[in-house]
Amino acid sequence: MITVEDLRFLNALSRTGSLSAAARSLNVTPPAISMRLKKLEKTLGIHLVIRNSRRMKFTAEGEHLVAEAQAIVARIEALPARMNIGGSELRGELRVVAPLGFGRAHVAPLLAEFRKIHPLVVPDLQLSDRPLTSSAGADVAIHIGEMRDSSWVAHLLARNERWVCASPHYLRAAGIPAHPRDLLQHACLTVQENDEDVTLWHFRRKARGQPKPAPAEAVRTSPVMKSNDGEVVRNWAVSGLGCMLRSEWDAAPLIRQGRLQRILAGFEFQSANVVALVPARRGTSGRVDAFIQFLKQQFAPKPPWRI
Repeated sequence: MITVEDLRFLNALSRTGSLSAAARSLNVTPPAISMRLKKLEKTLGIHLVIRNSRRMKFTAEGEHLVAEAQAIVARIEALPARMNIGGSELRGELRVVAPLGFGRAHVAPLLAEFRKIHPLVVPDLQLSDRPLTSSAGADVAIHIGEMRDSSWVAHLLARNERWVCASPHYLRAAGIPAHPRDLLQHACLTVQENDEDVTLWHFRRKARGQPKPAPAEAVRTSPVMKSNDGEVVRNWAVSGLGCMLRSEWDAAPLIRQGRLQRILAGFEFQSANVVALVPARRGTSGRVDAFIQFLKQQFAPKPPWRI
């Protein structure tokens, strides 16, 4: 017979990604974790994970069971808040995954403010250059850009354009491109994130009183430098090393300071809206609902980077 504690145990394994990390999370020894996993596998009559010296990977049956465990545990944890049992004060762990740069700049400070309002909530913030890949067991995942995964319910937090920018020093030396195709003659800097094809820059000319939008086009850039860290690429651009396509939230403050200059403003590049994702298969807890509403309030009527 499988118990709720077994389901919590599976959630811990999924969230931490290794037996040793799960042991630390549950405050037990690694051998105890290993024995519990073997016992659970024996009870179910299936293998749940594949283990080697470096990592742990769930089998197909294990992944299915983890998804069910996450949904069931989330519904159980949500019961007190939804039925107003034990008072209206929010409590419990709030697991949030967010992109590295945006998470540091905007999510971490807001989580701190949220906890001041709800001191019994325990935030657990994980920052990653691939937040969706690192989102197993998360209550909320902050995502920037296009969403293709239907296993999440998206809550729009802020509209966010992508701008082509370069330093004034670079533009004085290399010239200002008049059309996105001119970028083929320029040094381009790219950020590798969310498994997107980052060298293909989609654009369309901005509509000016036209009934239909201009057709979408794309230019394949050849980056001279690239990184999975947006802050690194931004610093390269500020240093005059080339042009970057970067989110408005990241570029706008530097443009106001005069350290970067927006170019090709007559064109729209593929937007990268900021959304808060919650798993579609779970019932959300009161603290998750409250945090989503808190985020929406903080980014409305306009986000902090759009002064």
